[in-house]
Amino acid sequence: MTEPLFGGQRREIAPGAVHVPGWLDVEQQRQLVEACRAWARGPVPMRAAELPSGHRMSVRTVCLGWHWRPYSYTRTADDAGGARVAEFPGWLGDWARAAVVEAYGPDTAYGPDAGGYRPDTALVNFYDANARMGMHRDVDERTADPVVSVSLGDRCVFRFGNPETRAQPRTDVLLESGDLFVFGGPSRFAYHGVPAVRPGTADPRTGMSSGRLNITVRVTGLSAEDRS
Repeated sequence: MTEPLFGGQRREIAPGAVHVPGWLDVEQQRQLVEACRAWARGPVPMRAAELPSGHRMSVRTVCLGWHWRPYSYTRTADDAGGARVAEFPGWLGDWARAAVVEAYGPDTAYGPDAGGYRPDTALVNFYDANARMGMHRDVDERTADPVVSVSLGDRCVFRFGNPETRAQPRTDVLLESGDLFVFGGPSRFAYHGVPAVRPGTADPRTGMSSGRLNITVRVTGLSAEDRS
């Protein structure tokens, strides 16, 4: 994996929520797309998670390090065959630390190179033309460390709200392939979602002819002995 591209125009959407357009160049995006395809082949397949209500999400997900299902983490994919999930790769942690520095600068609480930011899981979400993500908060982790997210493929409308309610205030951001979005601090537990994907906007040079991939890297706060 090559070093990330540090050339985007940083924009703070809300306190602690930062959008960096064009953070990854086409070649870097292509490398990530290839990695996502490898992760989707196993050992745990990409699947649409089922909510406790019985509703199945339209987004399909594969996990690294820890397996996420609403609303817990486990080492094994008990809702998708029972295999142990793939390890969280060290290079992805390095990439996420570079993203934290890009979003917050070298004076981040995690140190000048964000060495104190130690993610241990990633969710890789695939959106087809009809997939959506309702407004929700990422509250299954036991820490308040930032979530690092990158978009690949088709553009989407990313709706970023506030920690108290799904209603206003909220901001719609058009995320392009290669864009970085980091949210932590006062916005770590803000509601957010994807109300729309823009089909046919992917750049084929990235290896994505259609659909959107979203990689979100997180710190679970779980230990090796934890099951959920």
